[in-house]
Amino acid sequence: MAKKNKKRSVSSSVEIPKTSASIASGSTPKAGFTRASEFNPDYSYVKKDLKRIGVLAGSFFIVLVVLSFFLR
Repeated sequence: MAKKNKKRSVSSSVEIPKTSASIASGSTPKAGFTRASEFNPDYSYVKKDLKRIGVLAGSFFIVLVVLSFFLR
């Protein structure tokens, strides 16, 4: 039997203290926004695999229906 791994949860209640310079200037840190714009995953291979699985499943189903007519 395989070992079960526990996933650690990340606490989101941690607040980032603002410095006096950022409060005075009124600007927000832009580091969080650059990471969000850099995340651009490519799932084209997933779509290709799902199409292939669908075609195979459909063809197997059709083969089973055709074989059921011949075996009766």
